[in-house]
Amino acid sequence: MRNNPQGWRIESLKVVARAHAIEWRQQGTSHVVFIRSDGRTLSVPAKRPIKPIYIKKFVNFV
Repeated sequence: MRNNPQGWRIESLKVVARAHAIEWRQQGTSHVVFIRSDGRTLSVPAKRPIKPIYIKKFVNFV
């Protein structure tokens, strides 16, 4: 993801989040909110494909 931040979909981010024990929620909104165990959150638009800036933020978040 770090080397190629283009073309990712929200399903892939959810798989990575699950592997790192990060939860998420999406309650009928256009964004998915990822929640770490320390309480920090990151909101990512679920529009496909996700813009590279959000992928970079997600990598740093994980």
